[in-house]
Amino acid sequence: MSIDFQNFTPYASLIGGVMIGLAALLLMLAHGRVMGVSGILGGIVMPSGKSDIGWRVLFVIGMLAGPFAVIHLLDRPVDIMPAASGMILPVAGFIVGLGTAIGSGCTSGHGICGLARLSPRSLVAVGAFMATGIATVFLVRHVL
Repeated sequence: MSIDFQNFTPYASLIGGVMIGLAALLLMLAHGRVMGVSGILGGIVMPSGKSDIGWRVLFVIGMLAGPFAVIHLLDRPVDIMPAASGMILPVAGFIVGLGTAIGSGCTSGHGICGLARLSPRSLVAVGAFMATGIATVFLVRHVL
């Protein structure tokens, strides 16, 4: 087994992590809201009657525009390695959506914001996410 250092990007990963953390902090300070993508999208699809849909839409636009900003800033295309194709992608998306509904949040809400707030529920959720991810990769790469 060899280690592929071509995709080892500690500085870019650190900068990205800091930016995500700062964005979560700013959203908490400005709106008192957790930066969980499933909750943000859910508030757009099924608004709760509050007038907070504006920042949610801007958040999603920012997520979609981000890769184009990187392409423009780096002046080169970003390498894309699809994780799945065909029917696997929508089925996996459905399963992730189901998991966020059952777990009352997603990896960003629990993993970034929940752990930062020392939430025991988020610690359990992140443990479940990680264990499921590890088991899935093992099954896909070594069993199926």
